[in-house]
Amino acid sequence: MKKIGFLSFGHWTPSPQSQTRSAADTLLQSIDLAVAAEELGADGAYFRIHHFARQLASPFPLLAAIGAKTSRIEIGTAVIDMRYENPLYMAEDAGAADLIAGGRLQLGISRGSPEQVIDGWRHFGYQPSESETDSDMARRHAEVLLDVLRGEGFAEPNPRPMFPNPPGLLRIEPHSQGLRERIWWGAGSNATAVWAAKHGMNLQSSTLKDDESGLPFHVQQADQIRAYREAWKAAGHTREARVSVSRSIFALVDDRDRAYFGQSNQQEDKIGFIDDNTRAIFGRSYAAAPDVLIEQLAKDEAIAEADTLLLTVPNQLGVEYNAHVIEAILKHVAPALGWR
Repeated sequence: MKKIGFLSFGHWTPSPQSQTRSAADTLLQSIDLAVAAEELGADGAYFRIHHFARQLASPFPLLAAIGAKTSRIEIGTAVIDMRYENPLYMAEDAGAADLIAGGRLQLGISRGSPEQVIDGWRHFGYQPSESETDSDMARRHAEVLLDVLRGEGFAEPNPRPMFPNPPGLLRIEPHSQGLRERIWWGAGSNATAVWAAKHGMNLQSSTLKDDESGLPFHVQQADQIRAYREAWKAAGHTREARVSVSRSIFALVDDRDRAYFGQSNQQEDKIGFIDDNTRAIFGRSYAAAPDVLIEQLAKDEAIAEADTLLLTVPNQLGVEYNAHVIEAILKHVAPALGWR
């Protein structure tokens, strides 16, 4: 395991029990948690993006702010739903945020998951063509993004521009060199993982995937990762692919941990349907004393196959407690997994 970061869904609720009661709370605490995670030695700060929900939605102001407040930690998403995105505008925003961060963005993109409203992307002005599904549209938007991030000119310049142009066709600006190689695809199936490999994207695999074999979640996810790596090799890419998996992992080291997670009922995989046709398997959570966690995680085949582990954090419990959750894993568990 080369890198360990955190993944926040960025929830907020006006409940008195929540430490994030507004969008402002969530945004500002997300910045503070990224700063704290960097100070603790964590490798990444990642955020889940949802629309029409009391969760983080527009990632680039947040990513840019974290980039300005930190100096080392990777900053990413897991994932941005490409059904909602204008890929050219996204390339501008991503380029600017990456330059502010000094080239530390790791952007996870995908088709996305079921949203809070029906066909929410239509409200953003997007709809599939007659021959497309919404998944097809997301992949088309992704391909356009990947293309423009290469930094090659494609737009015919105005012969009478307001400001002088460089020679030739114009590209999206600002351009951040190397960002194209730091795009990840969140794959929910083996087939989409293979598709991501062919397009030269890194792979993100979460705690949810299509149930394609009936085997335990971590075994299916490991199979997905192996299929991805085989496809990457077959595509002839010259750089090394990266793969992340996410897990809910809590080391029970004090009374707060035991009160919050000591009675967890999510110690087994679960089967469900994320839409009318897709049977999915949901990976288990881990909550135990550090020595027990080490033993359990050593048997997780997907963690062994990946190079990056993202720890899902309960952001509504506040910055101080979430920093404690991250520190407990880094101090008591991660070294036994081969981290650093």
